[in-house]
Amino acid sequence: MYQLFPTKVFLRKAKSVIDTQVKKSALEKTLQNLELDPFYPALRTHKVQSRKFGQMYSSKVTPDLRLIWNFDQDNSLILLLLDIGGHSGGNKVYN
Repeated sequence: MYQLFPTKVFLRKAKSVIDTQVKKSALEKTLQNLELDPFYPALRTHKVQSRKFGQMYSSKVTPDLRLIWNFDQDNSLILLLLDIGGHSGGNKVYN
């Protein structure tokens, strides 16, 4: 089982983008799946080029909401939650 460590950026952004109960439930489900298996098929995890962090992983929260994360350099069982935001549009979190 993996451990999730949210960054300050992630926590701040999550407060602003998780504005409905549906999104909150979707994020909770995504985080549960990440803890079990970051490559669980429903997450559609893949590498992306993040604007802020460089090459990281992206996992689906909702059809247009993505979570950006990476493995901790010292412990591959720790996932650092880096950012959350849109898949497309002006609020997207990766290129």
